This record gives sequence, structure tokens and C-alpha cells, in this order.
Amino acid sequence: MGWWSEHVVPRVTDASLRGRALGESRSRACAGLTGRVLEIGFGGGLNLVHLPAEVTEVGAVEPSDVGWRLSEKRRSASVVPVVRIGLDGQAIAAADASYDSALCTFTLCTIPDALAALSEVRRVVRPGGTLHFLEHGLSPDDRVAGWQHRLDPWQQRLAGGCHLTRDAGALVEQSGMTLELLETGSLPGFSGPAALSFGFLGRARV
Repeated sequence: MGWWSEHVVPRVTDASLRGRALGESRSRACAGLTGRVLEIGFGGGLNLVHLPAEVTEVGAVEPSDVGWRLSEKRRSASVVPVVRIGLDGQAIAAADASYDSALCTFTLCTIPDALAALSEVRRVVRPGGTLHFLEHGLSPDDRVAGWQHRLDPWQQRLAGGCHLTRDAGALVEQSGMTLELLETGSLPGFSGPAALSFGFLGRARV
């Protein structure tokens, strides 16, 4: 990672993705998680307070050391133990079928090969387990999507490789998982332009 992506982007991301409205969306995304949970893109640990009581452990994949340090207080305050199991969602250091469910929030936009990461989720989550996700990405509105495509190169440079033009629901389906829930629309808590605020909240069966 470059200096900007390693030191600035994790702090900006942690600050901008807090808030009550987004917290409610995080709670909805986390609803139904059970047992051992794999979280790809753990970041500053903003999902910890939203985990259901049925979660017994979190295996965290987080590439940024700064992001991991930002999560320290949240991890210390959490009743759920968190173990950092790797840096790369495209190659997860975990045995097959070793997790009960998986979680990713504002992560699929940034992973270089999102389908590779989703394939890893299918490998390490037991058959019948679930993936829960909350993401931003490509709008079905042609006018908004046009702006997203124009802004995408700048977004990638400024936001650590984040894409505006990925369709999270389609990626999950392409990976071979079965969508059980998919809600789309403007993300609550985002006051910016529509090109930055279209989102996906969903759950898929492995």
C-alpha cells in the first residue's frame, strides 16, 4: 500500500462510515449472524456493537495495520473475541467450512478481485451458512451510473482502490451463492451525491 492508502484512507473511512443511520443499516446487515463469523474488511471494527448474541467469535481479515489499530478500543470493549486471521480476502488463511457465516460491509468495492474473495467465502463458510453484506456501488439509474463511471478512476485513486461501479448483488450471485434478501437504494446517513450513495443490503446462502 502507498502512504495515502495505508495512513489516510483507513482513518477517513472509519470517520465517514460511523453514525446512527448507517449503524441501523449495519444492525440489519448483521441480523441473523451466528456462531463463528468471518468478517472480510474488518476495518475499525464498526460492526462489533451490532453483532447478535448468537455470534461466538469473529475471524477478521483486514489488510491495513492502521485500520486494525483503530479497532483496538472496540475490540477491547466487545464481548465477542476477535482474531485477525489474515490480510487478504482473496486468499483466506482458514480451513474449508470452518465458519458458520460471513460478513462484509463496504468491502467488495475495494478488493481487487471481488469474485475471488467471494469464492473464498464459499470455501470457508460451511454449506448452508450465510453471507451478510452492506455495500455501495452501481446504480440502475443511467444518469447516476454515467457519473459513477466518470468518477470511478478518481474514486479509486483517492479512496484506496474503491470502485463506484460494482454491483454487489450480481457479484454474490456470480460467485455461486443464492440470494435470499437484496435491498437496494440510497444509503441512509450519506449526504453526498447519488453517485456515492447507492447501496446494497443483502443476505445469501452458501
